[in-house]
Amino acid sequence: MLDFSGRQAVVTGGTGALGRAVVGRLLAAGATVHVPVYAVAELEGFPYRDHGAVQVHKGFDLRVEAHVVRLFAATASLYASIHVAGGFAMGPIASTKLDVWEHLIRMNATTCFLCCREAIKAMDGREGRIVNVAARPVLVPSGQMSAYAASKAAVAALTLSLAEELSESSIWVNAIVPGIIDTDANRAAMPGLNHHAWPKPDEIAETVAFLASPQNAVTRGALVPVYGRS
Repeated sequence: MLDFSGRQAVVTGGTGALGRAVVGRLLAAGATVHVPVYAVAELEGFPYRDHGAVQVHKGFDLRVEAHVVRLFAATASLYASIHVAGGFAMGPIASTKLDVWEHLIRMNATTCFLCCREAIKAMDGREGRIVNVAARPVLVPSGQMSAYAASKAAVAALTLSLAEELSESSIWVNAIVPGIIDTDANRAAMPGLNHHAWPKPDEIAETVAFLASPQNAVTRGALVPVYGRS
């Protein structure tokens, strides 16, 4: 049984479909959860905005170094940092503009780098857990996703390198590798596909919560597929 009692966690992207599921799972296990948001509109439909164990940090842009530094400075005795925030775009490389490439790198790779760095500082040599979110195209090549796959490959490489760098500490670094997640937005965007094969956010959240938990005693440096039956 997962137990986060008395432990602090950060969940970036906590107001999105997967992020909400992760926040809910951590709360059920007793965690205090910090959720940064950039725009107040992100809180619409967020079921935990008024939860006593949730601290919402408004106006934080995770692409901005000073904002990330300030976010993690506000987390006392941080135990787990889970980095769900990111962006997606696809299309043939011939029509992929440089600003799309740079946007994906900043949304996926830069935010992950900054959050990992500041989480490690906040853990200050104590036991801790970091969970990043890569993507299936990193491991299984997929057409028309060159920029997105490259940005998520940076997340995967960062995860593996950090896990090795911290191997003699008690900070475990891992990443999940999702394919298409069964969300309302993905169903609307891809109505002709087999939605029932896609993993549900709550199902993926179970894997994330375990990797981020004290009960994960040995797993580090893993890129964990969470494909479901897809």
